[in-house]
Amino acid sequence: MSFSCISKAEDLENTGFSYTLSLINGKYKMVILYCLKEFEVVRYNEMRKYIKTISYKTLSTMLKELEADGLVHREEYPQIPPKVEYSLTERGKSLIPILDIMCNWGNTNRTT
Repeated sequence: MSFSCISKAEDLENTGFSYTLSLINGKYKMVILYCLKEFEVVRYNEMRKYIKTISYKTLSTMLKELEADGLVHREEYPQIPPKVEYSLTERGKSLIPILDIMCNWGNTNRTT
């Protein structure tokens, strides 16, 4: 089944496709979402271990953006030392089928 979300009178930047890309663009956002899908609830330092190539600053920035977009939930516990956990919101979980399809496509089309 194939369909287009772009009408002839509409430009690409005002489509659902463009909006979706604006939420998950960047080198690490999809990786963070997939990490949260796999591990469900993840603390900041755990995520840093799972995504070895990401800097602390970039991880912090990406998590803040994903939270602001309503894709990631941040739960802060008032204790010493501070404990913060991240998980997917229902809105974030709704992107997982898209990421699964991308993963399957990559597995099928990856050159060895």
